Amino acid sequence: MTLAEHGWRTDRANRAALIVDAADYYAHARRAMMQARERIMLIGWDFDTRIILDRTNPRDGAPTELGPFLTWLADTKPDLCINILTWDVAAVKLLGRGTTALRLLRWMARPNITFLPDNAHPFAASHHQKIVVIDDSFAFCGGIDMTASRWDTREHLDDDERRRRPFTGRRYMPWHDASMAVDGDVAKALGDLARLRWTIAGGDDLPEPEPGNDPWPDALDPQFRDVDITIARTRGLIDDVEEVREIEAMFVAMIAGVKRHAYIETQYFASRVIAEAIVKRLDEPDGPEFVIVNPMVADGWLEEEVMGAARAELVEALRQHPNHHRARIYTPITHRGADIYVHAKIMVADEDVLRVGSANMNNRSMGLDSECDLVIEADGDERRAVIAGIRDDLLAEHLGVTAAVVAETLAQTGSLVETVERLRGSGRTLRPFDPPEKGDLQRDIARSQALDPEHPEQAFEPAHHGGLVAGIKRRVRKAKRRRHAR
Repeated sequence: MTLAEHGWRTDRANRAALIVDAADYYAHARRAMMQARERIMLIGWDFDTRIILDRTNPRDGAPTELGPFLTWLADTKPDLCINILTWDVAAVKLLGRGTTALRLLRWMARPNITFLPDNAHPFAASHHQKIVVIDDSFAFCGGIDMTASRWDTREHLDDDERRRRPFTGRRYMPWHDASMAVDGDVAKALGDLARLRWTIAGGDDLPEPEPGNDPWPDALDPQFRDVDITIARTRGLIDDVEEVREIEAMFVAMIAGVKRHAYIETQYFASRVIAEAIVKRLDEPDGPEFVIVNPMVADGWLEEEVMGAARAELVEALRQHPNHHRARIYTPITHRGADIYVHAKIMVADEDVLRVGSANMNNRSMGLDSECDLVIEADGDERRAVIAGIRDDLLAEHLGVTAAVVAETLAQTGSLVETVERLRGSGRTLRPFDPPEKGDLQRDIARSQALDPEHPEQAFEPAHHGGLVAGIKRRVRKAKRRRHAR
């Protein structure tokens, strides 16, 4: 069985490229949207009309702030329709964002801009996809929302004056994120997915755009050409909308298929199913390594109370395994030692598979929230080299070295863990994660999974399978017995 069999659809992209961090993503998105003819679909968890898309002072006559830019597009292209969908809880927050409420009122008077809040999800779940589709011929899919506190460059500079929230001017921490740009048939498939989500959220059926447009930004160099890309989804069960758990199945299959090492960037590490899949590979005497890059703390008090406590429980349980040295978690820091927030959702399995999307390694991303990931499987040495280069480039960004240095060190060591350990140093680097102490109540909530359930009916209820780390502890005990029996 190939990974594609776990997904929703596999379609061909003429071009594809990974875009790292929102400074580049926003600028490319603006350039692509300027080429739109019939329809732009902005599908996100959150949305802020006040963000700046391009800070390079482009001389093209269009505004650079998102809200005025979309208004300009609607006015200069009266045949262009713009559909904006966001999670309904985030939509409520829009009303308190300065001029945003006034802009939404102005858009209501325009026939070609439609804003729709999405509440079609299970209780305590959210709409979490981050997709932009332009004329069904070009699309972005990944982890970056068009909202505040996301913009940053790959340098993640300390005290970057451009990294401030709209209106208040308050600083926010360095932010690491990623999205994938695609065109061709897979962009059309993402258009189908976006229209389906629009109707599930209560919107009218949207017609498909006429083919033939090519909004690919001139400044974006493709990394892949003529490549098959699989789309995997999560969708929570609600009313007559069926549950979809393709992303969970894809993660488990990817972990099972890793030969030597997996590189992972994720906002959360709190999924029982994924942790147990990793522990199963640690049971193997010569099994693969797992390097996970996480933020130091979750973005938000409640998130840290729930996801942070769950991560602490999982890390503690993993460290009891005799082969725990093959699974490492690191957090990135700036030159001065400040934490860089990891919001990217990326997994690279050996040099064979690249996965980019919106899903985190937590339970709600596996079965409650609406999610979308893209998966590329290498089918030759050329694509393996591209995937390896992407992994090395991401590690180089975090370690403050060049991708060539990462590649050379990995070739020498044959170990992803040892490569990171050799290249870690002062300044910009990766720091081994040591979970902060959590109280008994936090740990009890994390173990029960009541606030990060695997299924909608388990919200605020203890898990029926024994808890977050019960399965891991059983495997650890068996692994220790096998080791003592040798």
